[in-house]
Amino acid sequence: MPKSLWSKDPSVLLRVDSGFQLADVDPNATPGTDISKKEGKAMLRKQARTLRRLQGKLFADSTVGGKASMLIVLQGMDSSGKGGIVKHALAGMNASGVVVHGFKAPTDEEKRHGFLWRVRKRLPEPGMVSIFDRSHYEDVLAARVQNLADPATIEGRYGRINSFEQKAMDNGTTIIKVMLQISEKQQKKRLVARLHRNSKLWKYNPSDVDDRERWRGLQEAYQIALERTSTSEAPWYVVPADHKWYARLAVQQIVLTKLRELELGWPQPEFDLKKERKRVAGA
Repeated sequence: MPKSLWSKDPSVLLRVDSGFQLADVDPNATPGTDISKKEGKAMLRKQARTLRRLQGKLFADSTVGGKASMLIVLQGMDSSGKGGIVKHALAGMNASGVVVHGFKAPTDEEKRHGFLWRVRKRLPEPGMVSIFDRSHYEDVLAARVQNLADPATIEGRYGRINSFEQKAMDNGTTIIKVMLQISEKQQKKRLVARLHRNSKLWKYNPSDVDDRERWRGLQEAYQIALERTSTSEAPWYVVPADHKWYARLAVQQIVLTKLRELELGWPQPEFDLKKERKRVAGA
């Protein structure tokens, strides 16, 4: 990690630990760095090559029996920038090793099963990176605020989520959970922009305004979820998101840090390398 870029790694600085209060997060801040927007965007592009190389090692490791994989969970209020994280922060990854899935309202078939049934099927295979644009956490966020399940059912889901994630980690999956924290003011600005740009109209959903009216309730639901499900092995990271460039750079850095922690190398060939080089040269 470039010392001039971060005073403290975002994987430490933005981590949700005991005593964390969501209300204390300033969505307009850029904690850990004092670089400019221009410098941040340049660094985002520069580090994309490193991201691709580390992801390549993850994929290559699976070809020789490695079990490691990665799950990136993105949560946040509407227009907080989840799509932008996928498009810009993680753009350096090889698409053949990445699967992005957005969880919509459950289908009739999915409703006939437990809330984790549809999520379990989307966990990454060895060597792969799965990105959830919204996730199983909607079942303790939207479900709580919109009364989609009774309180006792929702209470039981936090423990089930922790157990579900622990099992995935036991099977070799590194889990990165990111909440993008946007301010009400900035969210309104982005929603207005969607309604005045033809290229953004498709992103607008009238229900976005309904969620603004539930803002306080959603913030409270997030606080509870963060407290109950930020564990030592699968912590949450709350990223200030009013500045898109900062949120993207911070998430990219967290992913880079976690990939480096896997300490994966390139698989070494079992064949006679010198001999094969000669064969190819003469073919």
